[in-house]
Amino acid sequence: MIEGMPVFQALGGGVLIGLGAILLMLGEGRIAGISGILGGALTGERGDRGWRLAFLLGLGGGGFLASVLGLAAGAERTGYPMVLLLFAGLAVGFGARLGSGCTSGHGVCGCARLSPRSLVATLVFCSAGMLTVAALRMAEVLS
Repeated sequence: MIEGMPVFQALGGGVLIGLGAILLMLGEGRIAGISGILGGALTGERGDRGWRLAFLLGLGGGGFLASVLGLAAGAERTGYPMVLLLFAGLAVGFGARLGSGCTSGHGVCGCARLSPRSLVATLVFCSAGMLTVAALRMAEVLS
């Protein structure tokens, strides 16, 4: 990893996410909500899948490339049972469906458009995330 890079990783990632959202809106007139993009890539119309697959490939490929180039470091997560991780993944998917969008669609694009629904959704999922972290840390302290 390049010295001093950890300070700028979050900022750089945020800028790239914002640029990706702007380019998608300008180029395709679409909101960069990952759950909607993935859903459309899997079940959408054939002619509409190309840009969706390219976006998803860039999303995963960008992170992989940053890791290979030493611009990002992954933190290994251990100690969580697989069934808990599967449940968490399903809960996120259910929440995205329930909230009519995911964190990227509401948090990045919806808040930028000052959508009241997105502002509320973002407050709810950020609060739920903070409560989850607090509960997990409390459980670690008590065990």
